[in-house]
Amino acid sequence: MPNIKSAKKRVVVNKTRAARNKSRNTALKTAIKKANVAAAAGAPEADALIKEAIKKVDQAAAKGLIHKNNAAHKKSALANLAK
Repeated sequence: MPNIKSAKKRVVVNKTRAARNKSRNTALKTAIKKANVAAAAGAPEADALIKEAIKKVDQAAAKGLIHKNNAAHKKSALANLAK
């Protein structure tokens, strides 16, 4: 357990950010899975779900949650689903 005030604050801030990142990462994975399932089933709303998933990937990359090359890879895979 830290004794210095700044170290105590770091523990609290890191815990808060980790929870936020986990939530965003879960939302990203869910959006991608929904898009994949809809595209595989040939659902009519597949295009909208793919567009939403691509938006989530862009947001995750902008927030630093995933690397920009990882985001490009995911977007490319989603775009191929739309074809």
